[in-house]
Formats: sequence, structure tokens, C-alpha cells
Amino acid sequence: MGNTDRLIRIAIAAVLLIVSLLDFLPSTLNAIVLIFAAILILTSFTSFCGLYTLFGWNTCKIKS
Repeated sequence: MGNTDRLIRIAIAAVLLIVSLLDFLPSTLNAIVLIFAAILILTSFTSFCGLYTLFGWNTCKIKS
């Protein structure tokens, strides 16, 4: 996972957390938003996305 991808994931997770804290959503949808934000943060910190592996995508410019 490339740095740009990681930054975008963190930014989206931050927006989702803010929306969740502002309490605009029903409780069930709020829980789903929190789980999705947690997944985005986890994948950005580990630099690994299972869906990328499944589909064969790679956003990292460095060849391994």
C-alpha cells in the first residue's frame, strides 16, 4: 500500500469518526461507520489490505 493510499484512508477514517461523534446517524448505522473507520485505520497502519491481495492491486511504487 502506497503512502497516498494510506493518507487517504486516514483522512476518510477521520471524517467518519467525526460524523459518528456528531450523532447524526441511527445507532446501527453509527456502529457500522465506526467499524468501517476502524478497518481503514488498521489497514493504513499495517500497510496491508486483504482486498488488494484478492484482486491483485498494488498502490506501492516500490517493487518488492
